[in-house]
Amino acid sequence: MNLSTHDPRTALMAAAVLLSLGAAPAWGQEVDHSMHHPVEPAAPVQETPTTEDPHAGHHMPAAAPQVEPIDHAAMGHGAIVDKDLPATAAPREPIPPVTPGDRAAAFPDVGGHAVHDMAIHSYWLLDRLETWDGDEKGTGVGWEALAWVGTDLDRVWLRSEGERVDGANESADVEVLYGRAIARWWDLVAGVRHDFGEGPSQTFAAFGVMGLAPYMFEVDATAYLGESGQAGLALEAEYETLFTNRLIGQWLVEAEAWSQDDPERGIGDGLSTLEAGFRLRYEFHRQFAPYIGVVWERAYGGTADYRREQLDDIEDARVVAGVRIWF
Repeated sequence: MNLSTHDPRTALMAAAVLLSLGAAPAWGQEVDHSMHHPVEPAAPVQETPTTEDPHAGHHMPAAAPQVEPIDHAAMGHGAIVDKDLPATAAPREPIPPVTPGDRAAAFPDVGGHAVHDMAIHSYWLLDRLETWDGDEKGTGVGWEALAWVGTDLDRVWLRSEGERVDGANESADVEVLYGRAIARWWDLVAGVRHDFGEGPSQTFAAFGVMGLAPYMFEVDATAYLGESGQAGLALEAEYETLFTNRLIGQWLVEAEAWSQDDPERGIGDGLSTLEAGFRLRYEFHRQFAPYIGVVWERAYGGTADYRREQLDDIEDARVVAGVRIWF
């Protein structure tokens, strides 16, 4: 029988015989149907198809890309090792030294900020302008004012305090002082004081200190020397309690003492008068605040004797209402 492969029927018969005998479909090759995958598959190699390869022209799927191992130390599961430095290398300096360039960048020129210690400023305060009902004596009006003009170190101070009852001055004074800063919160003052009111007027030389004592007490202490040798001392202490940012209580204590009797002006030697008061103000505006308060005053020593001779009370308590203004 002629088995020439050029006859199609002969070729089909030969293929059937080979399949019945379990032969591989490829010419001289066996197909590996194993399902085991290699651990590290190699990249596929492109082969030039030939006429003898039955799979020529068919594209096989590419091998899976190789997976990089996970660094668990970098994820916080182990100690982090600086791979840039060997174990024997010197430690790195954590903060480099500051250079002039760093300082220039941190503190740039702000355009010449002006220093204000030599500038002229001013402050005007009407600390108390109040009224009260004096019963038998009539309505009373009182005031206390303070002002200064100058620099942070040198200032001219103006002070005035007094009372008018039923249209007449009972007591009043005006002071003009030069002040020099001697500490962070204290000024040394010197100048003149002029008293006018009941009796003849009188002028005194004045020397004292004023400032802010510990625990926020405002303190004034002034000594006076009069034309006739009369000497006196006036002390004043003030403290403010902030109940709210705008509701403020002002506590005040004043005392005066003199070295000689002055019958014409109704002043005796020793402790002359003592006054204490509390005023509660509400600052609708920081520069404008109405208030109400209670004031107690008493005369002592020779001053009390002179008041008794004139049938005046040596002790007085009154309710006041007024306003505080500054600019």
